[in-house]
Order: sequence, then C-alpha cells, then structure tokens
Amino acid sequence: MPESGPTTPEHISPSVSGPVPAPAPTPSPAAAPAAVAAARRAGLLVTLVLGGLTALPPLSMDMYLPALPEVTVGLRAPAATIQLTLTACLAGMALGQLVVGPMSDRWGRRRPLLAGMAVYVAATAACAFATGAEMLIAFRLLQGLAGAAGIVIARAVVRDLYDGVEMARFFSTLMLISGVAPIVAPLIGAQILRVTDWRGVFHVLTVVGLLLTLVVAKWLHETLPPGRRHSGGVGHALRTMRALAADRVFTGYTLAGGLAFAALFAYISASPFVVQSLYGASPQTFGLLFAVNSIGLVAVGQINGKLLVGRVSLDKALGFGLAVIALAALALLLITAGVFGETGLLPVAAGLFVLMSAMGVTLPNTNAQALMRAPHAAGSASALLGTSSFLVGAIASPLVGIAGEATAVPMAVVQLVCALGALGSFLALCRPWRARRGQDAAVLAPADEEPGGAGR
Repeated sequence: MPESGPTTPEHISPSVSGPVPAPAPTPSPAAAPAAVAAARRAGLLVTLVLGGLTALPPLSMDMYLPALPEVTVGLRAPAATIQLTLTACLAGMALGQLVVGPMSDRWGRRRPLLAGMAVYVAATAACAFATGAEMLIAFRLLQGLAGAAGIVIARAVVRDLYDGVEMARFFSTLMLISGVAPIVAPLIGAQILRVTDWRGVFHVLTVVGLLLTLVVAKWLHETLPPGRRHSGGVGHALRTMRALAADRVFTGYTLAGGLAFAALFAYISASPFVVQSLYGASPQTFGLLFAVNSIGLVAVGQINGKLLVGRVSLDKALGFGLAVIALAALALLLITAGVFGETGLLPVAAGLFVLMSAMGVTLPNTNAQALMRAPHAAGSASALLGTSSFLVGAIASPLVGIAGEATAVPMAVVQLVCALGALGSFLALCRPWRARRGQDAAVLAPADEEPGGAGR
C-alpha cells in the first residue's frame, strides 16, 4: 500500500501506510482555522475536557456498582429489578448517541453538548431522590440518554480538529484519561458509601456533571463552523446514516470496533465470577487484577499514540491488535476448557491481561479510521460507532453465563467469536492490503452536496 499524501478537502485518506514522519497537527477541512487555533491554544485543557466527557459514562456506571446491594434494600426491590437500573443507563447511552450525533452536525457541537450536560445534571440529581425502583430506572434511562452527548460529541470534536495520524494520537491520549475512570470509579463509590448512603453517589455525580458543564461552557470552543453544518432535518440525518451504513469500509471499521468492544464487555461481565467464584480469589485480588488489566490497556494505548502512529500504518497496527485479541481469546478457551489440565488462576489472568492490553491499539485506531470516512458528518459517524459498540456489547454480556456458573468456557467462547468476527470484518470489508483511490477516501460529500457512498 503506498504512502498517503497530505490530506486536503479533496483527498482525505482513511489509512496511513508505511513509515512516515509525524506531521504537525493538521486541521480537518470541517473545522475553521479560527476554531482550530482557539481550541489548540487551550491545549491540555481541551484534552482534559474531552477526556472528562468520555470518562463521565463509565463513572456513571461503575461508581454506582458498590451501592447495588444497598439500593436493593433501600428501595425494597428484587436484585433483578435493581439490575435494570444499569441496563437502562447503558441503553440510554447507546440510543442517545443516535439522536445527539446528527443534532451536532446540524447545530454545531456546543449547543447540543451543553443541553445534554444540563439534562444529565438534572437527571442525576433526580436519581438521588428516587423513591422507588421504577422511578430510579426511568431517571437512569434519562441520565444515559443525556450522558451520551459527551461521548458522541467528544469524538466529533476530535474529528473536527484532526486528521490521519494526529487523530489516532489524540484518541490514544483520550484513552489515557477515560481509561482511568473504570479503575477509580468503584473505589470512589466504595469510599462514598463509608460516609453516606447510595444516594450520596448520585449527589457526587451531580456535582461532577455540573462542574464539567461549567468547564465546557467556558473553555470548549465551537469546532464546527456554520458553513460546514447540515441544514436538513430528520430526513437528511437518516440519509446520512444510510450512506454511512452502506459504505463497505466504514461498516468494516465499525463492526471491527464494535465486536472488539463486545469482547471487552464479556470480560467485564464475567471476570468477577470467573476470578472469585471459580478460582477462589478474594475481592481485593479481583480488584487488583482489574486495575492491572486496565493499566495494560491504557499503557498500550499510549504506546500506540506515541510510538506506532506515524511510523506504522494505522491498518497494520489495527490488524496486529485484532490478531492478538483473537490469539488471547483462543488461549483462554483452551485453558478454561482444560486442554492443558488444571492450570489455576495465573494463566487465565495472563490471557485476560493480553486481551485487554491489545484493546489499547485496537479501539483508538478503529475510531480514527472510521471517522476519516466521514469528514462532513462526524457527529452522525460518531453516533453509529458508539451505538453499535454499546448495543453489541450489551448483547454479548449476558451470553457469558449461558452455561451456568460451573465453567468459564462461555466467556472465552464469546470473546473468541467476537474477536474472530472483528478480524474477519476488518479483512473482508476494509481490505487493508488494497490502496484506496483519492475519490474513494471519504464516503460523504460536503454538506452542500448530496451525500453519496463510496467504496461500497
């Protein structure tokens, strides 16, 4: 595959091939020079704001986990009903992205983001005053729908500001910030419960959301100027998403990222049971292993951003990451199926660590490659990316317990199927060994033209 040249409005290459020097940050054609300059003057602050927006959803989910038994008692509801508060929040985050993404393409990034954050703060505060399980489920659904604005618009802002290797680097940096959230969130939740009840968790999340909203209002500049916005309504948004879904390459990256994310969800769902119930580890040991695996993901994400991007093709790095995930899942299946006899916890922990760490090179690069297919509809593209990941993950998670509690084989099977599906989607649809023509680089035309697919 030949080296890709500098990006221009007429030629935005979705992959970077061969060793190339790391260029200076290059604004995408969707961003006005003044907006890019203003955002980059803020530098680290904007990075932290976008990182905070992407970290808010895992904080909303994981900080609440230690409080689940107390919520069951406090609201006098069955555990299965209280579990629906997690499902509702997750479903809201998935579906909300489909709404907010196209809105941000039409009205710019700031207004939908600030509106979503305001609703998030109100919904989170309402959760703290819920008097019944049904009320809490409803407020958690609204919290997820509103919190989706941070996820989808943060990705769209990155697409507005960066192209190519710089976008992949920035996604790796965001992973450093957002990757810490699942590590610290349960610890923060547990400490909150030492001084107050479960409602205090939502009080803290309300304060966090309010502070983040104020920071966004003051320091996050608009990155989508009026000239690049879409003036159409719901019909235009649906046509845009249809064009994206019809694009073979965009769909390939979306499926690869979504299925890899599903393997991650399978780990999150099954690992407490596998580590503690099957292998007899203490909750403290489980917490330590969870933290180590999360650190591995973050560390590899930084290696991807600092060392690989700009020196190795994004497709090569992505293919390597997907292959490692598939091999790790295969090894876990062989170990848990008893092919090597009684092995204990250590080999399983090692396999999970390798699988999790490889996500650090897979997830940022699938996001970057997919978003480069839609320079003029970053919000809609980001929405499809996020929604597919959450929905596929939500489908995969229950499957890990399909064979009961006596074996870890279902976890490994789900992870292997998802990993092979991700690798197959990448190879069959993205066809990384083929150079893509300049006219085939972006699936959507500028906002003032009819959207049309490419590379179908």
